[in-house]
Amino acid sequence: MTAYIIRRLLLFIPTMLGIMLVSFTLIQFAPGGPVERIIAQLTGTDVSATSRIGGEAGGDFGAGRPGQTGGPGDSSVTSKYRGAQGLDPEFIKQLEKQFGFDKPAYERFLMLLGNYLTFNFGQSYFRDVSVIDLIIEKMPVSISLGLWMTLLSYGISIPLGIKKAVNDGAKFDVWSSGFIVVGYAIPGFLFAVLLIVLFAGGSFLNWFPLRGLTSENWDSLSWGGKIVDYFWHLTLPMIAMSLSAFATTTFLTKNSFLDEIKKHYVITARAKGLTEQRVLYGHVFRNAMLIIIAGFPGAFLSAFFAGSILIETIFSLDGLGLLSFESIVNRDYPVVFANLYIFSLMGLVISLISDITYTIVDPRIDFESREV
Repeated sequence: MTAYIIRRLLLFIPTMLGIMLVSFTLIQFAPGGPVERIIAQLTGTDVSATSRIGGEAGGDFGAGRPGQTGGPGDSSVTSKYRGAQGLDPEFIKQLEKQFGFDKPAYERFLMLLGNYLTFNFGQSYFRDVSVIDLIIEKMPVSISLGLWMTLLSYGISIPLGIKKAVNDGAKFDVWSSGFIVVGYAIPGFLFAVLLIVLFAGGSFLNWFPLRGLTSENWDSLSWGGKIVDYFWHLTLPMIAMSLSAFATTTFLTKNSFLDEIKKHYVITARAKGLTEQRVLYGHVFRNAMLIIIAGFPGAFLSAFFAGSILIETIFSLDGLGLLSFESIVNRDYPVVFANLYIFSLMGLVISLISDITYTIVDPRIDFESREV
């Protein structure tokens, strides 16, 4: 197993290199970069959904407004950027230098790789803070949403899937399947709005807070009070995120158990007089759970990032999902690449942990003898 782990770790290098190269090529050369964004803010043509960030950026470039003289200069500089006509070319060059666009693309990419090897992600273009500090600030929200949603989903879906497999075709299996399918069909963000209306002071009850991960008096609470307050704020977001997550894991567990229950070794175990509990959890469980374990990395990363963007927005939870979305819209490249780098690395590491877990659940699996 040691040799397999080493091979997988070595494969991280070309994998991450390929991800960063493709992403750099697509994002760095996409139209509407940070220079164009500053120009749009200075000329009053910025109409993006997240243009509020421009207020923070404007402070850095307010001194440049006098540069809009339209005087003589290198017209080729301003002609590269839409809306730059009438701005001082020297001012545009200063913007290019500040954002690093005065260097060739390959040099910027090599500098990016060198910095990322030491987790030096630089400064945000539009926020006066380092990228790593910004990510650390948003991390607790995303970790809370991803971790608890995954644990809640698996903690309910696996026992439910086993019970449905044991009672395949019975009334419980039929009505529970209907309930799960309906829950899966309801969009998470729509259900989140419904929860707010019903339980967060919308039109009916006011049982849960509407925004944030903690209360304003968090620092003055006892340890027990902090735990209660923390889960009090997480209740509605977790319900909204978990509703559709139950379906996939539940049906996957049920079908996996049904496949195993029909195999000869189960029939033999029952013929020997083993109890149903012993057959299910002593023999079937280990084999049936392999496919569930395989889906854990994807489920966690989905909950950690993509699945939480709308939930973070609706419940005013300022996490990495919302940060990544706003950074892409605003062409805040250091934040975009840092998030991509971290999530890609996390995906590779969690995938490796998943393989290691395979061998713990079923020692018969031997990755050592296989090619990666």
